Amino acid sequence: MNGKVNVQGYLDSVNAPWGKLFYRLVWHNLKVEGKKVLDFGSGFGITADHLAELNEVTAVEPNEEMLKYRFCAHEYEQLVGGMEQLKAMPNSSFDVIICHNVLEYLDHREELLGEFFRLLKPDGFVSILKHNKAGKIMQKAVFEYKIEEALDLLHDGTGVSVNFGVVNEYSNQELEQYCRGLFVIDQIYGVRTFFALQRNELKTGETWLEDMYRLECAAEEIPEFRAVAFFQHVVLKKMIVMEQEAG
Repeated sequence: MNGKVNVQGYLDSVNAPWGKLFYRLVWHNLKVEGKKVLDFGSGFGITADHLAELNEVTAVEPNEEMLKYRFCAHEYEQLVGGMEQLKAMPNSSFDVIICHNVLEYLDHREELLGEFFRLLKPDGFVSILKHNKAGKIMQKAVFEYKIEEALDLLHDGTGVSVNFGVVNEYSNQELEQYCRGLFVIDQIYGVRTFFALQRNELKTGETWLEDMYRLECAAEEIPEFRAVAFFQHVVLKKMIVMEQEAG
């Protein structure tokens, strides 16, 4: 992600109750310890820093403006750049690869996933966090009451992030195409199924974060609900490993 970023806007949202809940929901399905982790497109380093408490983390990010504000309470290696950094790394370097809200801003998705396949150990996994158009339409229609924008998205328009600009969403079916011969989708979780539809003034209540966390976790794997979540957390595993397990 190397375009203009609304740094202050995003950092404000991270510190708000809904921002804290968002990361908590993503991280609770990333319980890894003692692993070698690659975070590609690490942004402000929020997830890299979190995982670095118990893991050896290498983060890669091209946007130097974001890196000025990166989270670094825990020690991890921060590289500046993109695909060229990956190509310089040896095969089977990592147990876990993180790629959160990155593919929406790239044209070379198949090439990137090919590099992930090369860098990932046979029993590792890739964590993809992606925008979900159906959830975005729900938020536009219900929370923001922007009917024209909801209709535009419904008719294959392009989404826009307040903090990161134009978002080129892709479906899980398209992701499967990008992964053909490399990875299979092992799990899909819904993220921000309910709380993106609530008024912000409700989200400052004393028990709101814990209550909503329990509700979101209870619904994250139910197909009907994850289909309309604002984000989806997709876990990929190497195809060869999945075939061996099936055999």
